[in-house]
Amino acid sequence: MTWQWFHRLSSPKSYFEITDWLLKPMMLISLILILAGLYFGLYDSPKDYQQGHSVRIMYLHVPTAIASMVGYVVMAVAAAVGYIWRIKLAPMTAIAVAPVGAAMTFLALATGSLWGKPTWGTWWVWDARLTSELILLFLYLGFIALHNAFEDREVADRAAGVLAMVGVINVPIIHYSVYWWNTLHQQDTISVTGESLLPFSMKLPLMLMIFGVLIFCIALSMYRIRNEVLEREGDKGWIRERLSE
Repeated sequence: MTWQWFHRLSSPKSYFEITDWLLKPMMLISLILILAGLYFGLYDSPKDYQQGHSVRIMYLHVPTAIASMVGYVVMAVAAAVGYIWRIKLAPMTAIAVAPVGAAMTFLALATGSLWGKPTWGTWWVWDARLTSELILLFLYLGFIALHNAFEDREVADRAAGVLAMVGVINVPIIHYSVYWWNTLHQQDTISVTGESLLPFSMKLPLMLMIFGVLIFCIALSMYRIRNEVLEREGDKGWIRERLSE
């Protein structure tokens, strides 16, 4: 019974019905969180006693870095679900998430370079975390390129899915690299289980930005999944009915 419910919920038609009312509130919430986070982070939080105002790059760098890793995990899990159980929506999710995750990874690298220049005196170092984050960008781009290399969508889904599942090992390497090796990159500023190193005036805008960026990425990916469904299922009667409304 549970398995039948799961299949019904993950069907393209059910997905459209759920996201019809879910997406607009998600985009509105993400906009409010991001605007509030930017206001408190750029105008109402103190500068760092060592890094000065350059620390404000953190409010964009940390959320995009987290989103880049979360996105790849979601992509790999979706690829695995599609590969193992052949659920139609799963490979659509993987290919929809990939460009969003790649964009977040690029932003994380770019903002990290901007932050690194005043902090380390250089735009780039072959630091363990920076290098593994760069590898993550290549994995995203490789997934997209491999998927586009095949005309048969089912073959493309399975081939790119294997890359996603294998490449997910890089995500824990990114996270734990600052603990496993002696790196220039500082250890995590906030922790789910440990004590935060930030004062509340800096932690609040950072958390607002993290949740805002994550919700925005989820909503954007969900819009992209809808486009994938329209492209792949365009000959189905329920889609023709929706388009004719």
